Amino acid sequence: MLQRQHGNTCVYNGADRFDPPDPDDLQPMRILLVEDSPRLRKMLTAALKSSGYAVDTAETGDEGLWMAQTHPYDALILDIMLPGLDGLNLLGRLRQSGRDTPALFLTAKDAVQDRVTGLRKGADDYLTKPFALEELLARVEALCRRKYPQAKSILRAGDLELDPGSKAVSRGGVPIQLAAREFALLEHLLLRKGRVVSRTEIEEHIYDQLASPMSNVVDSAICALRRLLAVRPDAPPVIQTRRGLGYIIEDPKG
Repeated sequence: MLQRQHGNTCVYNGADRFDPPDPDDLQPMRILLVEDSPRLRKMLTAALKSSGYAVDTAETGDEGLWMAQTHPYDALILDIMLPGLDGLNLLGRLRQSGRDTPALFLTAKDAVQDRVTGLRKGADDYLTKPFALEELLARVEALCRRKYPQAKSILRAGDLELDPGSKAVSRGGVPIQLAAREFALLEHLLLRKGRVVSRTEIEEHIYDQLASPMSNVVDSAICALRRLLAVRPDAPPVIQTRRGLGYIIEDPKG
């Protein structure tokens, strides 16, 4: 079972229950979790998703390697002891192929030499089991921040403001309440202000492997976000559609 320690810190010791953290504490990104324990994989997936991350999972090293080579992830969480290809060799092959996705090793091995080996294989961080779930999420957040360091500054487009630190959004001084996925979508577009973002890119960064490529999940999310951003009846639309290409946020002209 999970034990509560020091406020909201939860320690994993083999159960499949957890106390989810505040979703506003993390930046939504896309994570690949490679873990062969069904119980731990299920618990971590639920915890990460409850914090606003899109999560893909793999049970074996070979499957994880294929997914990491095929999709653009913001961070990897890798168990070392995996069926077939182990986590060390998985990451070694990724680094040899030129992929520099931040990676966190998750393992029961806690000897100094084991940690040194993992770091030399290209890992950015290392966490041993049992671990505090709150610490894991904080480490994942730190890894994701390396992708978009400019997200620490307030993002603006006209009278729209988004503060990545406080997770606050306002338009014309009017606060706007967004769910984690809505915040992630708006942040993703604002970080790429001035250029068209395709539906495929949004699916890959905001949604996980369960989202069907043929679904209208992105279109529906954009429609809902537009309604939330329309704080006044005469407010001009913030998100523009480029038919056949995707969506774009631009500063107002004039």
